[in-house]
Amino acid sequence: MLGRAAGMSSAPRWRGGSLDLRAALRSGGNLLFALFVAAVLAFTLLAAVHSPDDPLLHPSSHQLTDFLTSATSTSTFLTDDSVLRTGEDFNASTSSGGIGAAEAGVEAEIKEAVPFIKLSDVASEAEKTEPAAEKTEPELAVTVDTDVGTGDGAAAATTEETPVTEAVSCDTEAPVDCTGDRDLFNLLMRSAIERFPDLHFYRFGRPVAVPGSPMECDLAWRFRPAADAIGTGRTTYYKDYRRFTLTRDVNTCTLVVDSVGEYHSGVGAKRNGKRKGKKGKKGKREAPVTDFVPAKTQVRLDENAANNEAAGAVSEPVFVVGEAVNDSLPVVASESEFSRGKYLIYMGGGERCKSMNHFIWGFLCALGEAQFLNRTLVMDLNVCLNGRYTSSGKDEDRDFRLYFDFEHLKESASVIDQSQFWQDWGKWQKKDRLKNFYTEDIRMTPMKLKDIKDTLIMRKFGNVEPDNYWSRVCEGQTEGVIKRPWHLLWKSRRLMEIVSAISSRMNWDFDSVHVVRGEKAQNTQLWPNLDRDTSPESLLMTLNDKVGAGRYLYIATNEPDKSFFDPLNGKYKTRFLDDFNDLWAENSEWFTETKELSNGKSVEFDGYMRVAVDTVVFLRGKRHLETFNDLTRDCKDGVNTCPASS
Repeated sequence: MLGRAAGMSSAPRWRGGSLDLRAALRSGGNLLFALFVAAVLAFTLLAAVHSPDDPLLHPSSHQLTDFLTSATSTSTFLTDDSVLRTGEDFNASTSSGGIGAAEAGVEAEIKEAVPFIKLSDVASEAEKTEPAAEKTEPELAVTVDTDVGTGDGAAAATTEETPVTEAVSCDTEAPVDCTGDRDLFNLLMRSAIERFPDLHFYRFGRPVAVPGSPMECDLAWRFRPAADAIGTGRTTYYKDYRRFTLTRDVNTCTLVVDSVGEYHSGVGAKRNGKRKGKKGKKGKREAPVTDFVPAKTQVRLDENAANNEAAGAVSEPVFVVGEAVNDSLPVVASESEFSRGKYLIYMGGGERCKSMNHFIWGFLCALGEAQFLNRTLVMDLNVCLNGRYTSSGKDEDRDFRLYFDFEHLKESASVIDQSQFWQDWGKWQKKDRLKNFYTEDIRMTPMKLKDIKDTLIMRKFGNVEPDNYWSRVCEGQTEGVIKRPWHLLWKSRRLMEIVSAISSRMNWDFDSVHVVRGEKAQNTQLWPNLDRDTSPESLLMTLNDKVGAGRYLYIATNEPDKSFFDPLNGKYKTRFLDDFNDLWAENSEWFTETKELSNGKSVEFDGYMRVAVDTVVFLRGKRHLETFNDLTRDCKDGVNTCPASS
């Protein structure tokens, strides 16, 4: 037996005393497994101790990087909020050179989803009302006697190819027919298009007579700046209404436009609210019969509606700055609808009373998580405005709707006011046995909450900063999953109305420069050249070959003493935000509407509003120059902080 055992044990060995094959394979497997375990441990340790870059400082999105690292924005939570942007500014042109009017018109015609109205469109629409035989006749220069009937003699007069030189009988003081004269309507539209070549017109309202003024008409129109229409993706339009003063030529008795009033001077043509046309074939909305919309525009609108209907998509809402704002609070229609809903709410947190940039960054994280979870965001419309923005220097509660376009938000996302939600929750939570899921752990990622079926998910944030920032929910591995919906957060249309008024007073044809001074100009250790490079003498030299003499120059600046820039007045028509303070004075539309929104309490045009308006007007400039890109070699955040590419 011993011999047999010895023989069996020696059987598997290779000749020449080689190693046992099974032992070798076992040893190799153990070694590979040990290496795998070591790699897993190393990766786990690295993940545990690694602190990812703050996405606010090192965002992965290219557009967000451009925004937050721009020389005209604040990339941190510091107090230097000299220029502020929201979602609708991301796609705006950032080129300092601007775009020529001719190039802008051509490119916009190609890229715009809805074509704008041109002079040729107005002429062609007028021709459609004429008999076909008359369209073949050459354009004639004739004099029409308004006292002569429209018989054969009048018809014969129109066939002459030479002007009638004889005197005519004309009542130059006869009232004009604003609402019924189609030729007058065409005249007013052509005058508006010719007067504002930097605007794209999309709709004209029917002219309205001015009581007590027989030679005046009010006309309203919907428009966009030509630069806005190029690749911005924005669907926001603007509305203006102006008063046209008319005269009659004493020789020809034809009407001519003598003058056009200032922005929003034609109050008779102002319409509150959105006007809808009656439904046509297949339920499509037709233009109101009192509006002028070219046929090609209506065709495009019908095509877009048909494409959305075929794709099952919901048409994107169109918002018009200048029309009544519907920022009323959304209300749940019924108990059953409320009980079927799913909700997300953030409680507490360190965002309160921080800078507005800080609030926006955290709020968009919450909104992004709600969209990821397919839940309605329960939001508090009371925003704590940091004391840096208030005249009192103290933190104050303000209404979210004063700063942001709530109508756009509620039309584009699912949100509900917190006070309304708790009222409904108190009525129906016990009755309908609604459940809530509660968490205080920011490590509870949205991915882990995806399968929660409870009606309400409550995120409670503690008191220890920075772990109680809402934005921490969107950091780490969540950053690649939750996308902040910047496109949902736009500036208040009431503020944009002020922007539109300022731009109109400069005929939408101006250049702009952003001049940062203040504490930075005084700190020569971090910004050694800023004070000298932003002096009036240096500005004149820098602007000399960039901005033409005599042009409007809008200066967005934190320099409190505006007389500092007086040396520029000899060459440019300089304008500052405070030059337009009547737009938010006590007798202004903004003051009246915001007071009504605040339950009769007067609203201060605070520091954040000023910076928000300053930002957009600055960006509206045909050529806009930035402090740390165009005026000085200093870095925005101090010495040795410039990006490597600069």
